[in-house]
Amino acid sequence: MKPIPFAAAALAVGLLSACAGTMANPNPPVPALLPDPMSKPPVTGEQLIWQPGHWDWSGSGYVWAPGQWVPAAGHGPLWMPGFWSNTSGGWVWQPPHWTS
Repeated sequence: MKPIPFAAAALAVGLLSACAGTMANPNPPVPALLPDPMSKPPVTGEQLIWQPGHWDWSGSGYVWAPGQWVPAAGHGPLWMPGFWSNTSGGWVWQPPHWTS
């Protein structure tokens, strides 16, 4: 193998891997969910929905929020756990929320 094409290929691979490294999320990955059994719903006149336990970002680390029964009114039917989103301004924490 000729040294010049090999050097060019090695340089290209190095540059591409450096670019990919800058796009990686610098924040720690979201931990695995903790066991969080669903309790019996409280007796109430309003319809309730179970909000699963989830991790939330405190600004310096993850904080566990245990599952709880919440009023169903005003919520969509689907629960979305929190996640990191790569935006034009950098990585932003998208907190857990209900979606429709």
